[in-house]
Amino acid sequence: MRLLSVNLGRYKAVEYTDAPSGGTGIDKQPADGAVRVAAPGPKGEGGSGVAGDEVCDLRDHGGNDQAVYAYAREDLDEWERLLGHPLAGGSFGENLTTYGLDVSGAKIGERCRVGPDLLLEVTSGRIPCQTFQGHLGETRWVKRFTRQGAPGAYLRVIEPGEIRGGDTIEVVHRPEHDITVAHQFRAVTTERNLLPSLLAAGDALHPELVDAARKYAEKYGS
Repeated sequence: MRLLSVNLGRYKAVEYTDAPSGGTGIDKQPADGAVRVAAPGPKGEGGSGVAGDEVCDLRDHGGNDQAVYAYAREDLDEWERLLGHPLAGGSFGENLTTYGLDVSGAKIGERCRVGPDLLLEVTSGRIPCQTFQGHLGETRWVKRFTRQGAPGAYLRVIEPGEIRGGDTIEVVHRPEHDITVAHQFRAVTTERNLLPSLLAAGDALHPELVDAARKYAEKYGS
């Protein structure tokens, strides 16, 4: 398992976002050389955990529990086949383009060592938005991406470090529960009845999802 590229986004003014800034950093490009990754701070205050990567809407993006976004090259390859055109690393706005790692099949709370120092923990899957759709220029993209069920993973930084394309990735902890990123994604999109099951992931789950799962369980039962 390895890291193919570390991808950084810069502010770009676009018409397809509702961000107060009027722009987005979703169009990410592979970085040259080493890149520092560290916890950025609470959501609403901290942006990306990847140095040099801009988050242009802090309402829904960035913060400690969404510090890094990873997507598998294998899933990009499948989208290339479905869409009929090439997709470079960073095309989906991911910070890390991986190879040999089932990112959407990772368990919430799974930990990966990237390079010699960086330790990341899986917190949740990516929920598609209109900015993502506008960036790709695909009609009905939000629904299509949701149906595919390969959202990629958000990660929090447990131990900071520098990484670069070509670094190894090692899964160093895999929880005993069965809550994968793909399962969590279905629970918050197409199968809301699965929400209470997310509580099995414990505190590793994104705090907003813990709250949503508890509220659903209180209202409808587990």
